[in-house]
This record gives sequence, structure tokens and C-alpha cells, in this order.
Amino acid sequence: MPAGRLGDLERAVMDVLWARGEPATVRAVHDDLADRNLAYTTVMTVLARLAEKDVVRRTRSGRAWWYLPKVGKAEYVAELMLNALELTGDRAPALARFAKSVSLAEAEALRQALADQAKARHSR
Repeated sequence: MPAGRLGDLERAVMDVLWARGEPATVRAVHDDLADRNLAYTTVMTVLARLAEKDVVRRTRSGRAWWYLPKVGKAEYVAELMLNALELTGDRAPALARFAKSVSLAEAEALRQALADQAKARHSR
């Protein structure tokens, strides 16, 4: 998935696709976004643009296009976080500030992820 933020509507469409966890048609995504009162053609255009940006896979089956995210939501968000770190000349202060802002549960999740990473590196 290319680096970069999604617009609000693109993010809403991606949230539908991520929540579904399986390929979806324009109609299915449109139906899931019914509370937003979007035109069918708007959803179709957003999905086509996401395919052009290489954010989703698009396959044709009969007359319908089916869409599936290229990466999961967690991977996408992690990529955004890494891109944000690239904006700093020195990552350490940004990481320290981030670490101070997380909850205890989030800190424990980070500790566990770092421990898992260290364990994987040592087992190579």
C-alpha cells in the first residue's frame, strides 16, 4: 500500500472493506455506508480511485467489480506511523514523546511486540 493518508471518504470506504474482511462490490460498500447518504456513483468513484492508488485489489466477476484491501488496517496505520517518524531528523525524541502518551495497556502491547521482535532476531 502506498504511503500517505486517506481522505475522510476514502477512509470510510476502507473501514467498510476492512470490517468485511472479504471482497465486496460497490453495491455492498454503498449499502454499508447508507447512513452517509452517498450516491452510488460516488462510492464507485472512490473505490476506482483507491484501485488506481494501489490501495485495493479490484477484480471483475461478471458485470461487477469486487474490491479487497491490499493490506490490513493495522498494517496501514503502522505505515502511517513510520511515515510520521520519517519527518523527524531524530526519531528518539518522537518515540519518547509517543511512549509517554500511551496508556498502560498500550505500553504493555508495545513491550510485548518489542520482546517478540527481539526473540525473533535472536532465533535467526
